[in-house]
Amino acid sequence: MSTPIDFARRERGRFYDELWRFLRIPSVSAKSEHDGDTERAAEWVRSQLEAAGLEAETIPTPGHPVVLGEWSGAGPDAPTILIYGHYDVQPPEPLELWDSPPFEPEIRDGRIYARGSADDKGQLFLHIKALEAHLATRGRLPVNVVVLAEGEEEVGSPNLVPFVKKHRDRLAADAVVISDSAMFAPGLPSLLFSLRGLAYFEIHATGPSTDLHSGAYGGAIRNPANALAKVIGDLHDENGRIAIRGFYDDIVDPSPETIAGFRQLPFDAEAYTGAVGAPPAGGESAYPPLERLWTRPTCDVCGLLSGYTGEGAKTVLPSKAMAKVSFRLVPGQSSERVKELLEAHLARVEPPGVDLELVELHGGRPWLARLEGPLYEAASRALEQSFGAAPVLAGEGGTIPIVVELEEILGASSLLLGFALPGANMHAPNEWFATDCFERGIDTLIRLYDELAAL
Repeated sequence: MSTPIDFARRERGRFYDELWRFLRIPSVSAKSEHDGDTERAAEWVRSQLEAAGLEAETIPTPGHPVVLGEWSGAGPDAPTILIYGHYDVQPPEPLELWDSPPFEPEIRDGRIYARGSADDKGQLFLHIKALEAHLATRGRLPVNVVVLAEGEEEVGSPNLVPFVKKHRDRLAADAVVISDSAMFAPGLPSLLFSLRGLAYFEIHATGPSTDLHSGAYGGAIRNPANALAKVIGDLHDENGRIAIRGFYDDIVDPSPETIAGFRQLPFDAEAYTGAVGAPPAGGESAYPPLERLWTRPTCDVCGLLSGYTGEGAKTVLPSKAMAKVSFRLVPGQSSERVKELLEAHLARVEPPGVDLELVELHGGRPWLARLEGPLYEAASRALEQSFGAAPVLAGEGGTIPIVVELEEILGASSLLLGFALPGANMHAPNEWFATDCFERGIDTLIRLYDELAAL
């Protein structure tokens, strides 16, 4: 009799064809011009879940729809697993930096290049195919399953928490499984123990009522671009620490055992530099790179806008300047508190002749895992069988806003089990997902559902 893993390997060519169709949909949630594409991606996910053997529907929200898939045939005594993922993607710009069109997937050197290949279409797709493999060969799943796929993760999931609260009975689960992150290294799978949170703002600097001739007014009128540059430069001290009063007061430091584990991991600074094109020289100089990435907060400018940026010279003193600034947060911090501290900081440093305004965009809370128990034991066994190596514990510098909310609303523990690799260019040109991780990822999830049935 064919096993689920035999089925998945036999159908691998079809799986790639189906993934290609998914990746070709430009479901960019941040741009209203792609609203139709985002709805099309939701419908694609719904149809795939139905084809796999689940009951599925798309449910409208004030933004992009949520796709819900359900299979409850394992019975009331079996555990229920909630699988979360997202079908929306980041904007592909700048397009000129892609080596192939972002929504025309292709394989080069063992990598699937396309926007969304790693974040998160490819990884959500792994779960759908693992479920299909079980149902196609056994006619049933070893656990009850709910699949929750949203289309607004890349814009902060503004409508997901109300959706989860409204549908908490349908979403009730013993564990939440999420694949939207990376392994520590090729051949070395990981279980995530932490996510950093997020606080994202715009800082607007406004000076004169209109742009002015830089010769006629320069030196008498304060330039908002200059003023904003000074404000941004003073957000850090010379050692990379964030220079906002009280910013570090609420941080909950990791345990000494956790830190000791980090320092045993094989971090290769030279390989890291080769992968991203720059050395790991940012952040707080008092901490090594992995601790800076996983356990320390950050403050980064993500965009700047002011004055004339076209071809050639224009001698203009701009009336406005704007910076997009993001903070990655660690346990103990919150976006609400960071906003208060940043507002107080801007009030202290606001220069004469320029008004500073803070606009909040969105935020997410940091997350810390419970690392013991059968959930992690089941995942460890599945990963080791598929990759031939025991998983290591790793952190993730990014944010998945819904993780904390799902745990609190549903009372379920979360398992973050990602299959992308470091340097996969998530959110950047030439995003990629390794074919080996794609194939072993399906095998891992097939095994995971069997392991979870024994919880």
